[in-house]
Amino acid sequence: MKLLKDILYKVRIEEVVGNTHIATEGMTMDSRAVRPFHLFAAIRGFNQDGHLYISKAIESGANCIVCEHLPQELMADVTYVRVQDSAEALGIIAANYFDNPSDKIKVVGVTGTNGKTTVATLMYELCESLGKKAGLLSTVVNKIHNESIPSTHTTPNAIELQKLLSQMVEAGCEYAFMEVSSHALDQKRTAGLKFVGAAFTNITHDHLDYHGSFNAYIKAKKLLFDGLGAEAFALINNDDRHAEVMSQNCKGRVYTFALHSMANYRARIMENSLAGLSLTIQQHELHTQLIGEFNAYNLLAVFGISVQLGWDEISVLTALSTLKAPEGRFQYFRSDKGVVAIVDYAHTPDALANVLDTICAIRSGNEKLICVMGCGGDRDKAKRPVMGHIACEKATHVIVTSDNPRSEEPKQIIQDIVVSMDPIERKKVLTMVDREEAIAAACALASPGDIILIAGKGHEKYQEIQGVKHPFDDYQKVKDQLKSIEA
Repeated sequence: MKLLKDILYKVRIEEVVGNTHIATEGMTMDSRAVRPFHLFAAIRGFNQDGHLYISKAIESGANCIVCEHLPQELMADVTYVRVQDSAEALGIIAANYFDNPSDKIKVVGVTGTNGKTTVATLMYELCESLGKKAGLLSTVVNKIHNESIPSTHTTPNAIELQKLLSQMVEAGCEYAFMEVSSHALDQKRTAGLKFVGAAFTNITHDHLDYHGSFNAYIKAKKLLFDGLGAEAFALINNDDRHAEVMSQNCKGRVYTFALHSMANYRARIMENSLAGLSLTIQQHELHTQLIGEFNAYNLLAVFGISVQLGWDEISVLTALSTLKAPEGRFQYFRSDKGVVAIVDYAHTPDALANVLDTICAIRSGNEKLICVMGCGGDRDKAKRPVMGHIACEKATHVIVTSDNPRSEEPKQIIQDIVVSMDPIERKKVLTMVDREEAIAAACALASPGDIILIAGKGHEKYQEIQGVKHPFDDYQKVKDQLKSIEA
């Protein structure tokens, strides 16, 4: 329980109607979750406007309404706080309610189209392996030291975010590493959060269904760096052509990392195979189980963050050599008869190209490369034919199937992927709506030594079809299929 006047500290208030010396026992932006003596924040969302549910929130017991415009009818026993931006206000209010946990724990944010999960997860694993307690906020899972908490969003909503950070503080965590999505930044979920540093991995076309344009997407990502304080560090991938844009107007200390251009932190790939990567990082040798150039970037980002946090370079490199890739990020195994199966979250054109290029770089050229891929429903449609062309260009066989169709018709998504393929590309392609059948077909096509890539879902353990999540694990499915065939 907190006094309203205390949790409004630093909020940009336009007008107050009512008493701020009242107790608040919780807060929400969901009118269905309102309880007596709750604060309700009316937020304009992508699909809904919380201002339409103010009366419902009051009926459920809300004693404070944070909003951008006052309702026509004001209740005498309710306090109304009018602000410029309800989403921003809620972030600051949530931070105050949970006693500003980011003042007590070192929070590092990681943003970019690809690599966020790997970098944040490796930072968490590295930190723990060095004997430091850490928290993780990621697409795959949230962690408070050794406790795992299911993740529903890449970046939690403002209230849940501050609550999780507060729990990390209570658990004695010194660091928190978090993925910061473009949605979260645009929706001000990180308002009220203090970062000691932030890292930018790369940016390619994604989430244009939400942002509307690539420029808007870039601007959303850039907000993380625009909001850094002078004492914070910004670590930027200097090989990305948007690197300079990301660091513009950043008040923090800007550092760069790169494989192919000048940077503060540089690495060179010595060997890249299914056995892992051999690198030199700042003249130090590193042998790791991770595979591919994209993971060289991820490792270099981790190294740069670690140095900025003041950790010993040799200890960091020694620990990195033992770490594995997060679940669903180039996760692979070799069957008893020598078929290699790889499961990866690649769901953007750039990510799919990266993982296929990585496989092509380590294959002999004689084996078949079978790519099982699809595209999610209710998401950027422009990338569908692009991803189809990339798969056909780089793989010997392509099976186009369902990803998470969500509310869309799976057959239409598949048609969007293959519609612009030329006759030569079409010869490589099979289409199968059922993802399990597609994986089975890939396994049936594979001979010893061949490579199967199952792209798009990675760590996800479900398929979302017409609003229903059905259990589905790519890694387990392909493992079971190959075992059955080879028995």
